[in-house]
Amino acid sequence: MFKNGNGQVRSGWVLILAVIVYLIGQSVFMFPGLLAWMAMEKGEILGLSESEILTKIEAFPWISLLTNGGGVIGAIIVTWLLWKLIFKRKLRDMGFHRSRGDFLFGLFLGAISITIIFLVLFVSKQITLENGMMHPIFSMYTLTYLLLFILVGFSEEMFFRGLIVSTLRSRGNSTVVVYVVSALIFGLAHGANPNASLLGIINIFLVGLLFIYMYVVTERLWLPIGYHITWNYFQGNVFGFPVSGTNPHGIYHVTVDDNTSFLTGGSFGLEGGLMATILIIVGFIATRWYASRRKHA
Repeated sequence: MFKNGNGQVRSGWVLILAVIVYLIGQSVFMFPGLLAWMAMEKGEILGLSESEILTKIEAFPWISLLTNGGGVIGAIIVTWLLWKLIFKRKLRDMGFHRSRGDFLFGLFLGAISITIIFLVLFVSKQITLENGMMHPIFSMYTLTYLLLFILVGFSEEMFFRGLIVSTLRSRGNSTVVVYVVSALIFGLAHGANPNASLLGIINIFLVGLLFIYMYVVTERLWLPIGYHITWNYFQGNVFGFPVSGTNPHGIYHVTVDDNTSFLTGGSFGLEGGLMATILIIVGFIATRWYASRRKHA
């Protein structure tokens, strides 16, 4: 029941343990930020819902970074410990071999994908740009969320691709199982986000498949990490769309046409729209092209 034919603990049990420890690690490391915010608010949080608390924290960029960033750092530490204890291997064996080209291409592909979606929606008048292209509005969120999304890129790729995919592959699961199970866990992890929609969850699942593909064909995490960072940052902090339902703080402010949410994603953000579906598919094509050139080089 607990072990497979090779004497290994079955992947399902390992993943259940990993997810539980991952969530605990996030929660514990968020406490310093929460305590700092409570001190600023003088403890006046009784009666507030979770969403109201999160909204209030976001009013303080550095407190938000300390809280959310602390949780992400906790997740990174927990993933490293699980990797070391379960696999008994070095962190570089997870996929951190040097590969500057992978990282740069990932950054470019994530940024250009979101930029194309923005331009298509803007030109087709599905969105309205409030402050004009020549009048970006920079704030503390521009820096704090850059740091946060860098941490998120590393954290989620280490756990959902590095740890989970490696667990499934090392225990003899088929390629289909590896892709579907790991992408499904990734999609479900975002299913509780505010304003989640069916298409949004499908797109999260699809981008999870894309990240796995990037990881498998390069045998490194750098390509999906780079893509993940700019995919999130350009959505929320450049073009001002919600990121998986979370509030945006972009240098540009956009108004979305509610009647075309199937294209724009509405209040869930671009990941909830058909344009994201198209660009995720393009991401597979671009990754295959890059991997082919990389192999021949």
